[in-house]
Amino acid sequence: MSKVDVIIPAYNAAKYLPIAISSVIGQTFVDWTILLIDDGSTDNTPEVVAPFIDQLGSKLKYIRKENGGLPAARNTAIRNSSSEFLALLDADDVWFPSRLAESLKCFEDRPQVGLSYSYVTLIDENGETLKICDEPQKNGEGWIAPYIYMRRVHLPCPTVTYRRKCIDEVGMFDETLRAAEDRDLALRIALRYEVALAPKVLAQYRVTAGSMSTDSERMLNAQLQFIEKHFGAPGCGVEERRVAQSRCYRHYAESLQSRGRMAAALRSSARSLKLSPWDVGNVRTAASLLLNFFRGGRQALPVREP
Repeated sequence: MSKVDVIIPAYNAAKYLPIAISSVIGQTFVDWTILLIDDGSTDNTPEVVAPFIDQLGSKLKYIRKENGGLPAARNTAIRNSSSEFLALLDADDVWFPSRLAESLKCFEDRPQVGLSYSYVTLIDENGETLKICDEPQKNGEGWIAPYIYMRRVHLPCPTVTYRRKCIDEVGMFDETLRAAEDRDLALRIALRYEVALAPKVLAQYRVTAGSMSTDSERMLNAQLQFIEKHFGAPGCGVEERRVAQSRCYRHYAESLQSRGRMAAALRSSARSLKLSPWDVGNVRTAASLLLNFFRGGRQALPVREP
């Protein structure tokens, strides 16, 4: 029977960590080991983890290291792993009980599959539902490397499971990336293997004010770095790069709009449209921004934004 190592990086996440660990304990698939990497936390993470160490024994490996960032923490877990499969779970996210069982079904009798993913529900800091993200993605299975590159397929982190040998072949997380390191590893695997989808909501992804995914400037720069890194790979040519860049600038514009930074949002949206004028999403975002401007957002325009 397959075994799974569960990778949980933690940095000052003591508030949510018990919920994450408990969601692993509650899995219907039981042959797992938690690799909990404390990335130099300054909160009471060690005290929070201690009861779980007593409870789980060898099923929980707690490793404390100097702070080095998310990719380095995950790589520490990989270096200490021994199972056939690796599953991601960040310290503030939550798994539903069937998460591992459903994910592993994607690999049964399918040696060509290198990773699997599923759908998520977005939750806020208090665990309240924000959005259920279960809409089918076009070209979401099979050899989908170009669609990962163009950001047309999204692989929610708490649902991703890797076949360990694939990471041995393509390498671990890129520690030079300040974000998008999960997409980077997924693409490197997807260039050699197929991607499988378990079409169910299997996890909750927490959106908090201080989470890395809300740092739009950091995410934009990392995504652009990712695009240039893989430009020229199979399925990652000139047109794909243009689409990928346009989607980055569109999402950046939407983030800026939500924060009231209309000048920067309009410029980023215009850049997105210039790169890919026929993308319906780009047109929709531009229209929304212009409508907001004519409804009273003009006072924000003179402010020069980066």
